[in-house]
Amino acid sequence: MNIVITGGAGFIGSALCEFCLNHGHRVVCFDNLSRGSIQHLEGVADDPNFTFVTGDLRNEPEVDAVMRHQDSCDLIFHLGAVNGTKLFHEQASHVIDVNINGTMNVLNAAAKQDARVVIASSAEALGLVEQMPLKEHQSSIFPDPSLHQRFSYGASKYIDELLAHHAVAQGLDVRIIRPFNVFGPSMSGNVDGQVIGIMFQAIQNGQPLIVHGNGTQTRSFTFIDDIVRGIYLAGTLDSSLDDHTSLTGMVFNFGSDEEVSMIQLAQSINHTVGSLAQDIVFQAGYPGDSPRRVAQCENAHQHLKWAPKINLLDGLQLMWSRLQR
Repeated sequence: MNIVITGGAGFIGSALCEFCLNHGHRVVCFDNLSRGSIQHLEGVADDPNFTFVTGDLRNEPEVDAVMRHQDSCDLIFHLGAVNGTKLFHEQASHVIDVNINGTMNVLNAAAKQDARVVIASSAEALGLVEQMPLKEHQSSIFPDPSLHQRFSYGASKYIDELLAHHAVAQGLDVRIIRPFNVFGPSMSGNVDGQVIGIMFQAIQNGQPLIVHGNGTQTRSFTFIDDIVRGIYLAGTLDSSLDDHTSLTGMVFNFGSDEEVSMIQLAQSINHTVGSLAQDIVFQAGYPGDSPRRVAQCENAHQHLKWAPKINLLDGLQLMWSRLQR
């Protein structure tokens, strides 16, 4: 297959590029390198079936051109987006601009090629739903927008899902994925990164582990290898593995059923690094942080036969071992 991966130089995208190449596909990676890195692609850069194209998702001619790079495009994994909690609050208009207009351009370009599209959404698209676990089909709940800017991201992903379902109604084969708190060795540990990457970088720098709030908020953390396997299945399967049901329009949550608090996470990371363990320090977090988040992955289980294979403790050990190389 001829595959385009937007955001392909990012943490998840680069792992997906490698996975697709290892399965015999031709891959074009499209990224503006605002959050991604060429270093993430070092393992695939010399593969004759791999091409890197730099560009902006908001530029419709550039998006159209990359979809025609291999004369035709069979499948698009649309992972490109602005992510990072700090950015949600500080650059809300930029988050909305890239995430919504980028998705519109990808869907329009896909329609011209009659290509299948897998759109990366997020658990944030469900807002502040209190009932757990989070299902693939349920109503979203967003707070008063005057309170804070966090849901510039979640609301943009909600609209992305609306755009996806509109495209399905117009005859395009679109699937939606929601990866839950992915972690792995190449994730960012800088200020715009995510919690596990930030904590491991703190360990390496001999700094305390920062836990926001009182540390009781929960997440379900899923190792990168499991996530990439699920994303690949969501895109490459023509129909359900069990009953040949069409996957068009389906939403797939990809997440662990281990619900872990932030204080438990910090303690687990300290256990993983042993003698390098650091103090745990509590600080105020960003407003709008969800108190609980854990995934129900019914569609992924039933139609893709997907379930995570790597638990949190094993994943942390794998990540730490690779970081030490």
